[in-house]
Amino acid sequence: MKVLTKMMRPYFEASLILRVTLALVLGLAVGFLGGDTAADWLAPLGDLLLRLLQFLIVPIVLFTLVSGINQIESGRAGRMGGKVLLYYVISTALAMMVGLAVASVLQPGEGMVLGDGAQVSVPDNPGFFHVLLSIVPANIVEAIAGPNLLGIIFTAVVFGLALLELRRSETHGALAERLYQGVEGLNVLTLKVMDGVLHYVPIGVFAIVAETVGKQGVSTLLSLGDMILVLYVALALQLVVYGILMAGFGVRVGAFFKAARTPMATAFATQSSSGTLPLTLDAARRLSLPQGLYGFSLPLGATINMDGAAIRIAVSAVFAANVMGVPLSLSQMVDIVLLGTLISVGTAGVPGAGIVMIATVFTQVGLPIETVALLTSIDALVGMGCTAINVTGDLAGTALIATTEHENDDTEVTAAS
Repeated sequence: MKVLTKMMRPYFEASLILRVTLALVLGLAVGFLGGDTAADWLAPLGDLLLRLLQFLIVPIVLFTLVSGINQIESGRAGRMGGKVLLYYVISTALAMMVGLAVASVLQPGEGMVLGDGAQVSVPDNPGFFHVLLSIVPANIVEAIAGPNLLGIIFTAVVFGLALLELRRSETHGALAERLYQGVEGLNVLTLKVMDGVLHYVPIGVFAIVAETVGKQGVSTLLSLGDMILVLYVALALQLVVYGILMAGFGVRVGAFFKAARTPMATAFATQSSSGTLPLTLDAARRLSLPQGLYGFSLPLGATINMDGAAIRIAVSAVFAANVMGVPLSLSQMVDIVLLGTLISVGTAGVPGAGIVMIATVFTQVGLPIETVALLTSIDALVGMGCTAINVTGDLAGTALIATTEHENDDTEVTAAS
């Protein structure tokens, strides 16, 4: 046992981002060389990481949010919530415009001819009002078992605000204070469990990347390479936009990306914003952001804020128009921005949400739905980058909003060691 511990010591002592970066590189190499065989063998290790992260989602959202609400005034919580929602709408629309601008210049799909018989099965879009109703769970246990993140957020906010009021009560103040201390203890306990899970993250990332690349293969990359390249150029530009916005609000951009790189890399590998949520919350804690803010903004953003998916819709629309041989008109571009912004909320939590959004927008603006079949073939490859941007956008918005709150006027956003 001592020998094993000594052998593993360099692994545990190395920085997490170094381990995750090496895992990404090794995963790409093994995936390309090993193909389907490597994918099949390594799949269980990747599934274990996803299960561990999902295992943490409910307790970390519940306890972080209830605890955070009780550290701020109720009126201030409402003001921050309004800022978060406004930011998510604006950032999604901005991401759509970035995607359209880059794709309009680079023109993916130009000269490609759509083959006959292209078909794709697209999941049903539940619609905006269905998502709106799902915010209020009919059964708390069902919301937790789902998990229904919007329902969990609603539950945490309601009970957090109720606990805040009870702590001010002369009759129940002492009891409520003890209850609050219990929630704080559970929050610390959850973070301790997360510290242990973090050590497994590089192994899971390695397995997931190897599986994804092994199944997709080189042929898929070559056949739709221009679409993938244009998408990643747009995603890179969106990162620059985040940097400019944060710098304008006084956020230390270098410190931000130092803390954000682990959730970004994990989101890239897992293709799951909600699955990466424990790591995103941990990054916000390392940045010393207000717990009451990030406990609300990050779980909500993991559900409804999809900047990467918005860019994907925009680039896919230009790609489909080029395949059809008819360039997008200005009015169509405006429709795509408006529809994409609204639909990103209406498809929250749907499996294959990116494909649902693309198919819905294509139908509304008259683009060939058959091209969705081509885009589905690269779903995993483009989903990796888009999910990383989704997570980064949530964290960037939280850091930006934190600078507008008075308690942070004298506090720099920095990454903890």
